[in-house]
Amino acid sequence: VPEGLDVETNAHDLSNLFHQLGLSGEAGDVDAFIATHRTKLGNNLWEADFWSPAQARFLKSAIADDADWASAVDDLAVRLS
Repeated sequence: VPEGLDVETNAHDLSNLFHQLGLSGEAGDVDAFIATHRTKLGNNLWEADFWSPAQARFLKSAIADDADWASAVDDLAVRLS
């Protein structure tokens, strides 16, 4: 890494996304959540009825802004579809 460049050490992976959403990011907990939640065909991830309003806003914003979280949110959307 070139000197003076900041390297982000916080990975934007599925586990950290769950932490960001206020949920457990432990692998077993993530798997259990995915196993027990599904999005409706044709709906966006953030439109699912199991998110709180704050969680839904975060997910929508992550995609709309093409934020650092977008890849993890896309991954979650695929797993919940």
